[in-house]
Amino acid sequence: MITRFAPSPTGALHLGHIYAAKVAHDIAKAHGGHFHLRIDDLDTTRCRPDFVDAIYDDLRWAGLGWRGTVSFQSDRHTHYAKAISQLRDMNLLYPCYLTRRELASMTQAPHGTADITNPIMPINTDRLITDSEQKRRATDGQQAAWRLRMDAAIKYANAHTGIHSPLIWREYALSADAGPKQATPEIFGDVIIARKDLGSSYHLAVVIDDMLDNVSLVTRGVDLQSSTHLHRLLQALLDIPTPNYLHHPLVTDSSDKRLAKRDKAQAVAALRNSGMSAESMMSILPALPDYESVGI
Repeated sequence: MITRFAPSPTGALHLGHIYAAKVAHDIAKAHGGHFHLRIDDLDTTRCRPDFVDAIYDDLRWAGLGWRGTVSFQSDRHTHYAKAISQLRDMNLLYPCYLTRRELASMTQAPHGTADITNPIMPINTDRLITDSEQKRRATDGQQAAWRLRMDAAIKYANAHTGIHSPLIWREYALSADAGPKQATPEIFGDVIIARKDLGSSYHLAVVIDDMLDNVSLVTRGVDLQSSTHLHRLLQALLDIPTPNYLHHPLVTDSSDKRLAKRDKAQAVAALRNSGMSAESMMSILPALPDYESVGI
């Protein structure tokens, strides 16, 4: 068994990160497996080397050691580009030259105000402007995002996976949510696969990463469970093995709000510097899942 913890070095780790790392670490340890560390530094404009070093320090102090070489998304752009090229050759991607504001404006009610924070699910956005306008923008050097034409992608996946291999994944959970799950990637619409600024989207990158790292069980927060619908589709399109999944509860504050870097949740380093022991820190985390009852 291989699990992984994949933080982004955009800030200090907090208790929510430690809980996520411990879930992956302890499951691998209980099964004589391999706990892998990956640094999700795809967005190089926000990631910092000092945060990478801090991640190492925090995990070591917490007793969450990893095995093998740490992998970095920033070293894998050629792998992402190859997957994008493959999807493009399958005629499943199309360029989108619209800005977020343009897209919001074109998909709102005629007299409504464009809301870029809550856009309508994008479908066939290349048909919202003329071919000549697309050519003009390309000639002017405007970068395009590449979207997955969802209806065509689902048809392709269903045709090539066969009736005996539908778009499902195995979910491990303590609730009735456990068991085989049917993916419904259409909830994403024509999702962006290749971003204008970063090359790859998060969704494509993590699917490729988990393949390269031979991850067999993906453990992550329940807030990312919906992403699995799209990830399962990408795995089918790219002929990538599907790992099993466990989406664990999130660590929250006293007001039941999810801990987040942007809210300046208390950093692990601050707890350590205050004199708190790693054991004391672990004791205030939620109880870990009962792995045997989950069926892992």
